[in-house]
Amino acid sequence: FPGWARGVTLGVAVLNAVATVAALIGWVPGWVVLPGILLAFAITAALRGPAGEALRQADRPARELAVVGQLLTRVSGERFASPRLGALEAQWRASGASSVEEIRRLGRMVDLVDARRNQMFLPISGLLLLGSQLAIGIERWRARVGPAALGWLDATAELEALASLATHAFDHPDDAFPELVPARVGFTAAGMAHPLLPSGSAVRNDLALGDPSRLLVISGSNMSGKSTLLKAIGTNLALAFAGAPVRATRFVSGPLRIGASLVLRDSLLEGRSRFFAEILRLRDIVAAAAGADPVLFLLDELLSGTNSHDRAIGARGVLRGLVERGAIGLVTTHDLALTAIAEEPGLPAANWHFEDTLVDGKLEFDYRLKPGVVRRSNALELMKAVGLEVSPDGR
Repeated sequence: FPGWARGVTLGVAVLNAVATVAALIGWVPGWVVLPGILLAFAITAALRGPAGEALRQADRPARELAVVGQLLTRVSGERFASPRLGALEAQWRASGASSVEEIRRLGRMVDLVDARRNQMFLPISGLLLLGSQLAIGIERWRARVGPAALGWLDATAELEALASLATHAFDHPDDAFPELVPARVGFTAAGMAHPLLPSGSAVRNDLALGDPSRLLVISGSNMSGKSTLLKAIGTNLALAFAGAPVRATRFVSGPLRIGASLVLRDSLLEGRSRFFAEILRLRDIVAAAAGADPVLFLLDELLSGTNSHDRAIGARGVLRGLVERGAIGLVTTHDLALTAIAEEPGLPAANWHFEDTLVDGKLEFDYRLKPGVVRRSNALELMKAVGLEVSPDGR
């Protein structure tokens, strides 16, 4: 806004208000109001560009900031003994004024922006240059309070995250806190399960990844637990690095960047197949592995969207390249030909598997991770179980 905008708009608004009241009372003739109205229209037209932009940009963020204000209202009366929480409280008061009151002040201005659109109020709004005045006020709020408001957002976000992790720890008192070892590349988990499965029914597995086995190839039939294992590892590592307890009896890990290719879909809008989405994700994981930080990769059904010949060559190249770059990880597969990768000389890899059993015509899963390659498939049994008839000769 130009330097004259605030003073002139306020002065003309006061002048118009006084002239209008005086004309209504009968102290002055009605035409006295006309010059002020014309001047208001001229000023509004001159400030239309910056005023419209300020109001447009402020509308939605101000309403979202009101949610932050409600959170800050909730915690403003608290006093924290923790140094970290005390530092967050200091961020809320960094502007020298109450963050709650400042957010309310902005909210009142935005509410008035809405009120001026009322047809009954519109003439008064134009007479008082209310749109321009509110735009100037909001822009002054942004200049004065905006930098501190960024700190409020950061502090509120961290407080919410800490509260969520604390709630998770309270709700799961039997979950262990992880041991983080800065010099280690890899992790060891005892009694690990997925944190979102009921603790009473979740099947727990032990797993160690790192020297001497930097790559684990997990084979198994449908629904045997391969994908859930990868998700359990990734979720527990994310919790561990956030400082939360994990679903395990013991969990020891070094610092790792997680690169996952788990739930990928095609996109009709972008014209991308699932296979193309997967190779883009693999490209990013390989690029991350070339960095300074060790990477843990979790690859579910690697390259399943292509033919077996290209899948074998591509998977071998990707996995060997990741391991040679210092990455560690797991890959699941239905294609037993890919399990041969773990037997290649010079590759620190091992085969593990999940399996199922057929009992009285019904498939049963124990979800236990076992060494070696799976020796059976359940695809035909699953087809029959859902009533999909398949003739023995495949016709």
